[in-house]
Amino acid sequence: MSEEAWVDFVSGWISGGVSVLLCQPIDTVLTRMQANAGIQTVGVDKIISRPGAVSVNIFRGMVSNFGVTSLWRGSSAMIGAVPVQNALLMTGYGAGKRWSESSESSSNNDVLMGVFVGGCVGGVLQSFVMSPVELVKVTQQVVGESVTSATTTVCRGLFSSTGAWKGLGATLLRDGIPHGVWFASYEYAKTELTHYRSTSDDASQTFEDDISIPMLAGAFAATTAWAVGYPFDLIKTRIQAGSGKGIFATAKDLVNESGGRGLYKGFTLKLFRAIPASAIGFLTYETAAKFLTSK
Repeated sequence: MSEEAWVDFVSGWISGGVSVLLCQPIDTVLTRMQANAGIQTVGVDKIISRPGAVSVNIFRGMVSNFGVTSLWRGSSAMIGAVPVQNALLMTGYGAGKRWSESSESSSNNDVLMGVFVGGCVGGVLQSFVMSPVELVKVTQQVVGESVTSATTTVCRGLFSSTGAWKGLGATLLRDGIPHGVWFASYEYAKTELTHYRSTSDDASQTFEDDISIPMLAGAFAATTAWAVGYPFDLIKTRIQAGSGKGIFATAKDLVNESGGRGLYKGFTLKLFRAIPASAIGFLTYETAAKFLTSK
């Protein structure tokens, strides 16, 4: 592994860990909302069994019934996997960017295409890691199983399409092209913001830009990427939670429930988590990469 790739990998790992720790409570509430009504679970049916349960009620129910720490359910699985996932994605981002910039005649469009392709490839590859890990997370968050029990159940189904790989198809659709959009959007926004702010030579302004530009570009990237991939995230959660039977069947059920907007149920809450996670993630990545390359 080259020095540049190693820097991308380590910076991405740190970025993923920070994002999970800070944003897991929102993810827990969102997962319960996405799983929808009709899922009866021991001790929590009052929280998630009625249709249209709002996020505030889910949040209050979790805290009052199980304590504040219950909001971090599923974090054990994610804190082990997301840093690796993010490291792989950031390595793909860096590789795609360096490859597209290697030509003397490369343009900004070439760079965007490079990071888009790198994001798509990385997204597809990491889906095979994240699909079973997210199944463990969803089982913990919705059913309430312990991490040991949920992990054991998933591991027993590694060689079954209805076991550990439940929801893999939807995960691939969620993590393929949308990750390409995520990186391309980030690179575009970062380039435009840097160009816009390049007229200032003030040192303090440069320091502020080092913080604000990655965060603003990361927020923009999260919005565009999830606008493309969110329906498949919702479908994946339904399938993994047991209330969906397949991609097309689940999509049809969602449309029948609420019309076309049913495919974006919980989208606002997803952005409420994804925007700060992406902003913090890219800021952490850029900061860590700058620190590592300065050594």
